[in-house]
Amino acid sequence: MHILKIKGKAKIPDYIQIRDDDFTLKAYFRVDRPEKSLIKIGLEHRLEELLKLIEEMPFGKVLKID
Repeated sequence: MHILKIKGKAKIPDYIQIRDDDFTLKAYFRVDRPEKSLIKIGLEHRLEELLKLIEEMPFGKVLKID
C-alpha cells in the first residue's frame, strides 16, 4: 500500500490518500479526521502507527507502507 499527504488550497482541506500496490484508490480522507476512515478500510490494528505517520510525513510525498 501507498500513502500520500496532499496540501489543500483555499476552502479545500488537507487530505490523505491510501492506494494499493496497483495505485488504485482505497481511501480518501481529511488529515484532521483519519481514525474513522482507517477503521472503515480495516486498518484498525495499525491505527496508532498510521496516525503518527500521517502527522509526521511531509506534504506531497508518496510513502510505501506494508
